[in-house]
Amino acid sequence: MTKLAFKGKKVKGIQNEERFIPSKNGGPDIRVRIFKPLNVNGKLPCLEYIYGGGYIIGSPEMMPNLDIIKQFIETRPCVVIAPAYRRALEAPYPAAFNDCYDTLLWAKENADELGIYEDKFMVAGHSAGGGLTAAVTLKARDTQDVNIAFQMPIYPMIDDRQNTASAKEMVDVPAWNAKSNKKGWDSYLKDIREKNEEVPTYAAPARNKDYKNFPPTITFVGDLEPFKDETINYVEELKHEGIDVKFKMYKGCFHSFDALVPKAQISKDATKFTYDAYGEFYDKYVK
Repeated sequence: MTKLAFKGKKVKGIQNEERFIPSKNGGPDIRVRIFKPLNVNGKLPCLEYIYGGGYIIGSPEMMPNLDIIKQFIETRPCVVIAPAYRRALEAPYPAAFNDCYDTLLWAKENADELGIYEDKFMVAGHSAGGGLTAAVTLKARDTQDVNIAFQMPIYPMIDDRQNTASAKEMVDVPAWNAKSNKKGWDSYLKDIREKNEEVPTYAAPARNKDYKNFPPTITFVGDLEPFKDETINYVEELKHEGIDVKFKMYKGCFHSFDALVPKAQISKDATKFTYDAYGEFYDKYVK
């Protein structure tokens, strides 16, 4: 598969657009994909969808991201904006984080043109996209730049320390294991580690110690993957502060099981949980 294999691929049954938006941090223009339902009347909520890939691979168009985006739109009408953020092998932290946060700010600043509400955003992503979701949400909480109605960091990659039991022990599991996890973090934090600097919470949101005033959160994780413990810890911290959280753990499941074996019943259950919870929180916190 080449780097550009799916670039610009269209999704049938919804509006498709590609734009290049300015960076606010001196980086190159950010390629973003914008998806809308057909025959839109009036404004819609906006969901920023952030793709996964261990911070080192991926694109908005890489499977199954376009299917995920379409299903969000079909479950509840929204405008989805998906940034093609810079990956760590070309530009380590803070490039990806800046691209994702800049996309959110751009969407708010251009809300009228995009046909979206400027006061209620949703952010979602899987894996490293889940980590960036948590990071973007954390900064929005800190700065009050954008109001996040709810977030969906699905099996998020949020703890660079890799000191939990699951991060250490998941060596021989499929898809993403302790070795690939180390490679992803080493790539993403390359510049920080070379300078011997402290890892910021926007790079690794599990390092955050203040969970007050977070938005409602939806997530799930399998129990046979490195991110199990850090996801559970994140959920427990949110619950401790009284944040509305919907969470499931799926036994016997490895990383990205829902995408890699979508026809398995447990994967269907996880997919149903994702969009049922999204619909519930949309109705409760956005609509």
